[in-house]
Amino acid sequence: MDRVVENKQEGPKTFTDYLRVHLKGAADSAAGFLLNLGLKPNAVTFAGLLGHIGAALLVVYGHMFWGGLVLLIMAPLDFLDGTMARMRGESSAFGAFVDSVTDRYSEFVIMGGLLIYYLMNQDWIACIGVYLAAVGSLMVSYIRSRGEGLGFTVKIGLLTRVERYIVLIPGLLFNFPGIAVWIIAVLANFTALQRIFFVRRESYGRPLDAGPK
Repeated sequence: MDRVVENKQEGPKTFTDYLRVHLKGAADSAAGFLLNLGLKPNAVTFAGLLGHIGAALLVVYGHMFWGGLVLLIMAPLDFLDGTMARMRGESSAFGAFVDSVTDRYSEFVIMGGLLIYYLMNQDWIACIGVYLAAVGSLMVSYIRSRGEGLGFTVKIGLLTRVERYIVLIPGLLFNFPGIAVWIIAVLANFTALQRIFFVRRESYGRPLDAGPK
């Protein structure tokens, strides 16, 4: 989860925000345990990335269940690195940057594994689905980043990163990755459109340097 610097502008609440609130106790306990083992936040961040690479390799060779299981184990690390940084008093803009970048790499590694698998099986329709899912996922992240660069809190949307994993992991575990990919392809791009229209509405009638309301 991105180690973000708090924005003073009150923004719409997302499913991820609710998870942060309701799982805070469990996250703090798990993060404390990892810290007691001598692990650092960046080590956990990169362990998550390596886990995604391992999951992607399993997917390439058609081991969907095992790929999904590795992803299920690795995904919670996404919550814990930021919690660990906060508990160590090491939250920083650069930490948020590194975390966000590795999140993008992690997600695209999995999509790359699926793309290679479908290319090997000459399933061109599924390849298109993976491409659209990757584009939608990228645009959801980019639009938020670009919008926040303009001073808006762009957190709305049906399918943010957490929800995409909630769709993808069961798709791998129960061996229907194609269905999961197409769900992400449709809803991630829909989420991107939601964010585009949100920024348009918030910025309507204001010059570029006027800032948010």
